[in-house]
Order: sequence, then structure tokens, then C-alpha cells
Amino acid sequence: MDIRKVARLAHLEITEEEVRIYEPQMQEIVSYIEQLNELDTSDVPVSIGGLTRESKATDADRDDVKVESLGQEKALEQAPSAVEGHFQVPKVL
Repeated sequence: MDIRKVARLAHLEITEEEVRIYEPQMQEIVSYIEQLNELDTSDVPVSIGGLTRESKATDADRDDVKVESLGQEKALEQAPSAVEGHFQVPKVL
């Protein structure tokens, strides 16, 4: 595992000491994942988002019904600060 490459992709600065610390840890993680890939999951039923065919229905299973939107004026009615028809929020850098 090339720790320097991962750090560069994550836009992180990394020292040589950190490379020595993290490289064995990353290798352990990769080895563990490789072990999981060796498991036979052919008998495991397919599930989506934790739900299976036997699961109870939830709000996520509701019918997709078109409803009227709230509208800009109504949406901004109780906004603490609205400017030119938009929510005004603090700048985040």
C-alpha cells in the first residue's frame, strides 16, 4: 500500500515518520479485506439497505406520489434571513 499516494489523493501532508507508522496499519486493513473477499457468500440472500423481502414495510417503501411543492414565498416565510428570494447563510470556507 502506497501511503504517500493515499495521502496525496486526500490532499494530506505526511511525514516520513507517519509513513512508517501508517504503512503497517494500512497493510493489516488490506489483508483483512482480502480475507473477507475469500468468504463464500453464495448462500447469503441479497438485501438492499438492510431490507429483505421478508422485512416489514417502512416509510421508505411508500408510493412515489407527486405532491405540490412548498413554493419560494412559503419556504422563506420563517427564514431568519432571506435576501432576494434566497436563504442567507454564513459563509463557510
